[in-house]
Amino acid sequence: MTARISLDPPRSLLFRAVSWYSHRTYGKVIAPLRATAHHTGVLWAYSRLELSAGRWRKSDPQLKALAVMAAAATVGCSWCMDFGYWLNHHQGIDPRKLREVPTWRDSDVYTPLEREVLAYAEAMTVTPPQVEDEQVERLRSALGEAALVELTTMIAVENMRSRSNSALGLTSQGFKDRCEVPPPGTSARHTPATDR
Repeated sequence: MTARISLDPPRSLLFRAVSWYSHRTYGKVIAPLRATAHHTGVLWAYSRLELSAGRWRKSDPQLKALAVMAAAATVGCSWCMDFGYWLNHHQGIDPRKLREVPTWRDSDVYTPLEREVLAYAEAMTVTPPQVEDEQVERLRSALGEAALVELTTMIAVENMRSRSNSALGLTSQGFKDRCEVPPPGTSARHTPATDR
């Protein structure tokens, strides 16, 4: 599938700035930025949201990562799954936990709390949402209210990302491939700076 929108947007000052940041941070200009850059106001708001969300620290980073991946898997966003695997792999999350998110119910790698979080992310993401009072109460008791609010908001943000990317036809950019162990005799490309 090819993108349903041009990934060669007008070269505004904001697009040049976020392109520089994206290339420096991820090794390439990510497709969602290219797509969003057709509307400077949306790109500005989206960039501010992402920078703000990246500074939230009330919820456990691994739980948030798993929740975000579960939301992306539920929506079916291949771009988000690819990028999420790469990003979280580089943050030290067990690659098996990342790989098995789409089939988490059949996996034995998750703790009971992680399973609660994965179920919550799925329940929030399906349409209509199927979140139950008991489910929220278990997470509130385990995490506290501030962490639950942060986790819930991250799942909602991922729904926005995944649904936008899927609707615009954005697919994998090969991020996950840079995390895998290379075959013997080839060189690894594990860091963002190496993919130029």
